[in-house]
Amino acid sequence: MSRGIPRIQDEPAFVVHRYDWSESSLILETFTRHFGRVALVAKGAKKPTSNFRPVLLPLQPLYVSYSGDAEIRTLKGAEWVGGHIMPTGEALLSGYYINELLLRLLARDDPHPSLFDLYRQVVQVLASGHEGTIAPALRAFELLLLRDIGFLPELNAQTLTLESLQPDALYVLVAEGGLRTHNAQDRTGLAGSVWLQLHDSLSTDAPFTATLRLCAEMPPEQRNALQGQLRALLHYHCGVKTLRTRQMMIDLQSL
Repeated sequence: MSRGIPRIQDEPAFVVHRYDWSESSLILETFTRHFGRVALVAKGAKKPTSNFRPVLLPLQPLYVSYSGDAEIRTLKGAEWVGGHIMPTGEALLSGYYINELLLRLLARDDPHPSLFDLYRQVVQVLASGHEGTIAPALRAFELLLLRDIGFLPELNAQTLTLESLQPDALYVLVAEGGLRTHNAQDRTGLAGSVWLQLHDSLSTDAPFTATLRLCAEMPPEQRNALQGQLRALLHYHCGVKTLRTRQMMIDLQSL
C-alpha cells in the first residue's frame, strides 16, 4: 500500500517572498515555525475571488495548511492570525530587509523554531510604529540571527587567541577572523566593555528584549559602529556587496 501524501495542518508561518507562477497562481517562500523555509504554490491566489488573495501578505502572522513531498508543496489553506497591522514606511522596508536575510541565509526545510519566535517579535516591534525602536530591533535581530546559524563568535573573548577582552581596548568583528583587536586599517571599533555587554544580553533568558534595550541605549557612534560591522559580516555570508533592500533604502533616502 502506498504512503499517503504528507499534509501539514495549521502551521504558524509568515510569507517572506512571493512571485508569479502563472496568470492566476503564486509561488510563496514561507518561514514556518517547525519546518523552516518552505516553498508553496498558491493555486488561483491572484484571482479576485480567491480566499488567499487578502491573506497572503508579508509580515503578517498566518496559520497555513499544505500538502506534498516535492520541493514546492501545495497550499491548501491560510488563515490570518491577527495581532498587529501591516508596518508602513521605514518599518515596512526594514521588514523586507529581514525577509531578504532569511531568504539568503536559511536553507529550505531546515527548522529554526527559536529564530521564528525572534522574527515574530521583531515584526511586532516594526508594526508598533515607534521609529526609535526600528534600528535597535534590527541590530538585535542581526546578532541573534547570526548566532542561530552559527556565524557569530563568542563576544567575550578574542576569537583566534581566546584572550579576554579589555574593557577599554577597541575590538572589531570581521568575517574571517571573528572578534579581534582594532588596528590602524580598521575604520571603526567598539570598546571591549560594549562587546561584553552584548555578550551578556545575548545570554539572558529574553535575549531579544535585552539586546534591543542595550542597542537603544547606545550612543549613536557606538550603534553606527556596530551596524557597520554587522552589515559587513552579513554581506560576506550572503555573498553580496549590498543587499537589494539595503540599496532600495539608500535610493529612497537620496530622493
